[in-house]
Amino acid sequence: MRASDDAFSEANSAGGSLDDFMRRATERLSREPPPFYSESAFLTLNGDHALQPEKVSLIPQDRPRHAAVLVPVIARPEPTILLTLRSSHLSQHAGQVAFPGGRIDPGDKDEIDAALREAREEVGLDSALVRPLGFLDGYLSGTGFWIVPVVGLVDPAYTLTLNPAEVDEAFEVPLGFLMSPRNHERQSREWKGTLRHFYVMPFEGHNIWGATAGMLRNLYEKVYA
Repeated sequence: MRASDDAFSEANSAGGSLDDFMRRATERLSREPPPFYSESAFLTLNGDHALQPEKVSLIPQDRPRHAAVLVPVIARPEPTILLTLRSSHLSQHAGQVAFPGGRIDPGDKDEIDAALREAREEVGLDSALVRPLGFLDGYLSGTGFWIVPVVGLVDPAYTLTLNPAEVDEAFEVPLGFLMSPRNHERQSREWKGTLRHFYVMPFEGHNIWGATAGMLRNLYEKVYA
């Protein structure tokens, strides 16, 4: 699913050209994956806790599980990012917008291998059409995962076959829209008796929020800020 012409116009005006992105990504993305979660570094880490005023109270009691996601940048003249809508039947995060990704399995060689495997399993994205560019900062989710985001450039000739058990929809959002800070809203809601703060990026009927929005904000901070 492609975005509207108006959205692509905004992306172009926001400096969202492919050449500009590639120049910035080459200079600014990390070449090595972030080290695994360390409690001693908790206050400086990216994650669901990052916007909360009482961060110390959110230190995980258990060791986070290791996960990886693919941040798929489609190599169009005005690039886009491919996102998924998780199946409404899933037990966790049902119906939420997400990157393809999941837990790192013992058979995965590394974070890149895990992210590409998950993208194949969830949406049928051919790994041969993805060129890994680098890594964002690790992201600590409130559900107990240490997520490594792998940024990959995707051939625009890609095709998808969605796994209905995991994904209801896949769609593209202009990179320029997502990298414009005016589209990074801060919202709050009560969760487990505490007011929690998070980023939201509403786009054409889709509510991009939580960990996905937090990682997109990190992409902006590393590559465009």
